[in-house]
Amino acid sequence: MIVKNLDDVIGTDADVDTEGWNSRRLIYRDAGVGYSVNDTIIKPGYEMEFQYLNHFETVYCIEGEGQITDLARNVTHDIRPGTIYVLNEHDRHVLRANKGTHMRMVCVFNPPLTGREVHDASGAYALSD
Repeated sequence: MIVKNLDDVIGTDADVDTEGWNSRRLIYRDAGVGYSVNDTIIKPGYEMEFQYLNHFETVYCIEGEGQITDLARNVTHDIRPGTIYVLNEHDRHVLRANKGTHMRMVCVFNPPLTGREVHDASGAYALSD
């Protein structure tokens, strides 16, 4: 059994902080369960483009508000607490938090992340060995 609290992760190597987001990696590849779980904060007003070519991601919003734009379909969806989205087709997308508020998201990745990834120039995470 694995039991963790967010306080166990904050300030460790599994707490990845960038200009636009802070991802606290709670469960990652070394847990051996086939997925990883992050508690991620998208910082206020930040906007970024992603396309996870090597991973599927499911995201559940628990705080804040923003939008996600599906770039292939040119459709924008509002995000607020209780919204879930799944990037089931390696969807190229833009994620933005509204100005004045952050978005806090629970993110599940398959295959699992190692715990230290940052996005490459295409907005993806590299697939690790």
